Amino acid sequence: MPETNAIEVVVHGHTAVLSMNNPPANTWTVTSLNLLRDTIYKLNRDKNIYALVITGQGEKFFSAGADLKLFADGDKAIALSMAQAFGEAFETLSQFRGVSIAAINGYAMGGGLEVALACDIRIAEAHADLALPEAKVGLLPCAGGTQNLTWLVGEGWAKRMILCGERVTASQALEIGLVEQVVASGQGLQSAKQMAAEVAHQSPSSVAACKALIQNCRHSPLDHGLIKERELFLKLFDTEDQTEGVNAFLEKRPPEWKNR
Repeated sequence: MPETNAIEVVVHGHTAVLSMNNPPANTWTVTSLNLLRDTIYKLNRDKNIYALVITGQGEKFFSAGADLKLFADGDKAIALSMAQAFGEAFETLSQFRGVSIAAINGYAMGGGLEVALACDIRIAEAHADLALPEAKVGLLPCAGGTQNLTWLVGEGWAKRMILCGERVTASQALEIGLVEQVVASGQGLQSAKQMAAEVAHQSPSSVAACKALIQNCRHSPLDHGLIKERELFLKLFDTEDQTEGVNAFLEKRPPEWKNR
């Protein structure tokens, strides 16, 4: 399979659908991680894209993470290049200005779960299994897993999954807050696309500002967030979206977002 096909992109309206395509388990390589990073950069520059959905090709795997054969020789140079590529790709995904949704259509293991953790919202199909099993092979999650999982599910469940190697089903993931929705097998992508389409009703400028504020909660105290909230509220008045949104509401018509 040509490396250029490792991330397939299809645009539906204002939504970009990214499909991980490295059969049989949609594992990550340095090349595919860099391609994901560069794809997000490109989507960020495209003002017509308001949301993205990431899923896995096939019916069994969302993604099994990194190919462990890369680490079989204990080569630290390879480990470093992979860790850097994972970090750059998934942090870029987390900072995407629009809404990112993971359509988890099968096994999400290790770096496969970490890419979903980097998204804003996770939808799992009923047959999905999720885990961060790196410690079973003498490794650890190095693409945000220890941090993002703990933020989402709390320290206790993060320790059960990472330290004890516990795998969770889709229904368990919903119960503990790891995913936001569970749908029938085969319905993940369509459900994610439907949710992404709803983003088009929101001002892209407002979405970007609100997302920044929500994610600010992870590392800044409340008083800082409240100050930043007022600052960004005022900055929206420098955008065309603000006047368009208010006037469209008053004129009882759909808004035509400028995204500027």
